[in-house]
Amino acid sequence: MSVTISATPVLTTERLVLRAPQAADWAAWRDFYLSDRSQWIRLTKAPAAEQAWRSFAAVIGHWVLRGWGMFVITKRGSDQGFGVVGPWMPEGWPEAEISWSIWDAAAEGKGYMAEAARAVIAHAFDDLGWTTAVSYIDPNNTRSAALAKRLGATPDPDAAFPGEPPITVWRHPHPQEAAL
Repeated sequence: MSVTISATPVLTTERLVLRAPQAADWAAWRDFYLSDRSQWIRLTKAPAAEQAWRSFAAVIGHWVLRGWGMFVITKRGSDQGFGVVGPWMPEGWPEAEISWSIWDAAAEGKGYMAEAARAVIAHAFDDLGWTTAVSYIDPNNTRSAALAKRLGATPDPDAAFPGEPPITVWRHPHPQEAAL
């Protein structure tokens, strides 16, 4: 049985479907979280299955607590999740964030995350009414920094960030500005 959070939007792009997380996504999330691929989103250096569970529960619970959250990325015609992208603002975050991670290395380098992130940024500004959005990225996470730049975001050295340095705050333009 696959339980889904009710009343969550589904976003579609040319190649992708972005949907709410489901219980069926747990195994892919767990495997990602327990791998070195999750180093940029983990709070500890040595991941454990219990931490993976809590982290995935936070992704799901965010939808209930905020009414919006990160979407699981799937290819059209497949319901197999291979990453998450979406609006994110845990308690204590200074600003609402656009966050992302690709679980499966085979999905990298194909433009999926840029495509998904553009849809999510438009959703945040147009549907959620956001007037600003940031992404908090460790400067050593060069792939995420390159994606932020590709999306038109620029570093905002005056912006506050959660946690301890080093963090670069990338400020996203409104989608209409990014299209110019």
